Amino acid sequence: MPSFNDHNPFPFTRACFTFVRCLEASLISLRFGFVLLNLCGMWLLLCIPSFVANAEGLSKSVSTQLAKSEDPLRARPKQATQRRFVSLRSNEVNVRVGPGVRYPVKWVFRQKAIPVEIVQEYDTWRKIRDWEDAEGWVHRAMLSSKRSVIFRGRTTTMRRRSSDDAPAIARVGHGMVGHLEQCTPAWCQVEVDGYKGWVRRGGLWGVRASEVIN
Repeated sequence: MPSFNDHNPFPFTRACFTFVRCLEASLISLRFGFVLLNLCGMWLLLCIPSFVANAEGLSKSVSTQLAKSEDPLRARPKQATQRRFVSLRSNEVNVRVGPGVRYPVKWVFRQKAIPVEIVQEYDTWRKIRDWEDAEGWVHRAMLSSKRSVIFRGRTTTMRRRSSDDAPAIARVGHGMVGHLEQCTPAWCQVEVDGYKGWVRRGGLWGVRASEVIN
């Protein structure tokens, strides 16, 4: 039987050498993998700001387009508007938040001939202001060029002629609506409930201070 000293050690040495070479190759591969991972990480860090900027730009662009599509006033150039007084054509007029039937109703006028002022125009819609400074949109078909006024004073004396010495023919209360006939620089002729006479224009809303109507 052979002794220990007689055993050939070379196969074991060769196996150890092979194991060491494999281990070195694995370490080299692992190191190379770490290098690639670091390079990828650096590339991502460099690209993230660009990605974020592009995403923000796209988001802003989409938001702008949506805002334009939702708000027609932004989608079209603003029309030149000649501010002017008109009156309501119907006993029921819906005043909307925006220029279109898809906008909710803000309030409803329930009296014909109330004077309003047109302050803005969009297509067939008119933004109006009433005597209490409330604003909203109505279709132009609901408006008439016939002029009217609202009495603002507690009580206004209507006279037969445009003079403080002329006989009084009626007393008109606050908030009454009258049809406007004509105006001089100081007086206006109006008709209220069948009474026609002259009143001081300072107590009226629906006519401009310097406006003369014949």
